[in-house]
Amino acid sequence: MIETVDVTEAAAVTVPTSVVSGWEVAVLDGGPAAGLRMRVCDRPRVIQVTYPCRLAAGSPDGVRAEAVYLYRRDYTVTGGPLRYGYDIASP
Repeated sequence: MIETVDVTEAAAVTVPTSVVSGWEVAVLDGGPAAGLRMRVCDRPRVIQVTYPCRLAAGSPDGVRAEAVYLYRRDYTVTGGPLRYGYDIASP
């Protein structure tokens, strides 16, 4: 399962530093969403972050483009928060 986070909205979210009801705090390391904190459930292996791209004037109605960035879980981190590193080789 891939978690998707829209960084335009998520950057304003405050996340507690403790584990709440099975959810854990995770922080993204590197890339365009470096330092972004979020809550994740079930320790996903990959988190997908999307960022909307501006389209040129005259683009067809309903068309949108998004930049996609992948962050992979760092299994060497044993304490909280979970850490996800930017995968520069992904899309």
